[in-house]
Amino acid sequence: MKKSILTGILALAAGASGMMAQATPPPAAPAAPAGPKGPAPKSQAELTAIQAMFAAQQQNNLDGVIKAADELMTKFADTEFKELALYLEAEAYGQKGDNTKAQLYSEQALAINPKSFQANIMLAELLGKQTRENDLDREEKLGKVEKYAKDAMEYVKDAPKPNPQVPDEQWNEFKNGIVARGHVALGTAQLIRKKYDAAAAEFKLAVDKDPQPAFMVRQASALQSAGKNEEASALCDKILADPTLHPQIKQVAQQIKAATVKK
Repeated sequence: MKKSILTGILALAAGASGMMAQATPPPAAPAAPAGPKGPAPKSQAELTAIQAMFAAQQQNNLDGVIKAADELMTKFADTEFKELALYLEAEAYGQKGDNTKAQLYSEQALAINPKSFQANIMLAELLGKQTRENDLDREEKLGKVEKYAKDAMEYVKDAPKPNPQVPDEQWNEFKNGIVARGHVALGTAQLIRKKYDAAAAEFKLAVDKDPQPAFMVRQASALQSAGKNEEASALCDKILADPTLHPQIKQVAQQIKAATVKK
């Protein structure tokens, strides 16, 4: 799913819609929640700290997110936004390339809410990145990847819309994006096992839910590794026909297509 949609709806999916609505301009007191009761600040000072965290996240200020999340949890130990703060901090560390801290904070978020589809999908992706074919504990790690991915897909499936103001189409697209990422994680596990047909099938399911070029190129690569060169080449042609294609994805698609004709 597109990053802009994920960024815009992240706080809503965590039940913080009331807070986001208050971000600009700041109100004197929190608005009454619409729909199911979500987390709420206990003071104006906590509200300000939460708004600082959201502002940094919306600006993609990774260090700012980490600082604001730490300050929120330190100054307001009983905050109802701890799970969200931990997740946002994990996401920020992941984007900074610090997978160890990203995993640590994701696990802490999951400890608070085992049904957090966002923490589950992040852990599935992180473990998939860190697992290698020859790891002695490979199957143990891949088993966790699969569990986290399947849990994320299961928990998001019937997740209620967090706020009536969120359009149904946007909420469904968000959920489809989580499911697609789950299939990508499952496909990655199969790639590590060199089960290329199974990997290609998972990547296709991801593309069906969220037709991102990044997912399509993974499917093409798995098809080529499985010896299905015609299918891989045709899919690469479809990817390369996109005039807005990211240069890195374009380069990978061209490499895969070239590999399909090598003798």
